[in-house]
Amino acid sequence: MNAFGRQFRISIFGESHGECVGITIDGCPAGLPLTISDFTGDLGRRGSGAKGTTPRKEPDLPVIKTGVFNDHTTGAPLTIEFSNTNTLSRDYLKLRETPRPGHADFTGMKKYGGFEDYRGGGHFSGRLTLGLVAAGVIAKKLIKPAVVTATLLEAGGSSDIDAAVEEAVQKRDSIGGVVGCTVAGVPVGLGEPFFDSVESLISHIIFSIPAVKGVEFGSGFAGSRMRGSENNDLFVSTDGKTLTNNAGGINGGITNGNDLVFRVAVKPTSSTHQKQHTINIATGQMTDLEIEGRHDTCIALRVPPVVEAATALVLADLMMLEGLIGRVYSR
Repeated sequence: MNAFGRQFRISIFGESHGECVGITIDGCPAGLPLTISDFTGDLGRRGSGAKGTTPRKEPDLPVIKTGVFNDHTTGAPLTIEFSNTNTLSRDYLKLRETPRPGHADFTGMKKYGGFEDYRGGGHFSGRLTLGLVAAGVIAKKLIKPAVVTATLLEAGGSSDIDAAVEEAVQKRDSIGGVVGCTVAGVPVGLGEPFFDSVESLISHIIFSIPAVKGVEFGSGFAGSRMRGSENNDLFVSTDGKTLTNNAGGINGGITNGNDLVFRVAVKPTSSTHQKQHTINIATGQMTDLEIEGRHDTCIALRVPPVVEAATALVLADLMMLEGLIGRVYSR
């Protein structure tokens, strides 16, 4: 449900307009240097402020509640919280009768009998990715020398991201995007076939990121249009390096030592300023819905650090299972 991982295990909590959001990490080894300043870079990348992102501004200051003492992890469960300080919950009251198309308003109401916190999307909100990014900061430290890098490759179907965002802002509509992720320095042998292949685990956690609608590894769907002689990666060295990387660094669900490569499809932000004709579930009548509030024109702009974090979490767990991460820190 709200937990992921086996030896490096995370549990996510909170709601968009609740008191806080955050993450608890179990399995982090003792002695890892960790201070608040370690989180600044990735949390800043995820934050709003750039053109095309939400006007909602939060300080997003991590509060480490447990698991750190004298700027080092203790080996105990590590809990990190973020306060919600800038909420406008009144914007969501009328959505009880007219659930937003594309959102979890309707499904959440039906699943939880109307007891769910609907404000700002509640527990379904992208705000909860703060916890993922925070946990990812720790995971990135653990998996070194492997390095995870994610970038926005296109937005609104265009590689000219700035122009696409500007056009969407002018049209008062939203756009999606494609995020590319590469992991360099991945050791050979990570992954547990059959159901815990590297692709399975990464896809599992990536699809947990709100707005993600697709994942492809290596040549992905384009590979289905190739011949085998084109798509196969020929070995060029005894350590497993290949001439091409259509497999995305994975064979048989196991990392092969080449860069791990995949791409993520992010849908357009469901909340748009465009008028939408939809159902009022209280009256059963169709009605015009105009969504107020503060929303991202292109949520994909803020997804790369979340993808990096999610990927690092999977790799940290797999490396622990292989005994590549353990009690390696000492005074």
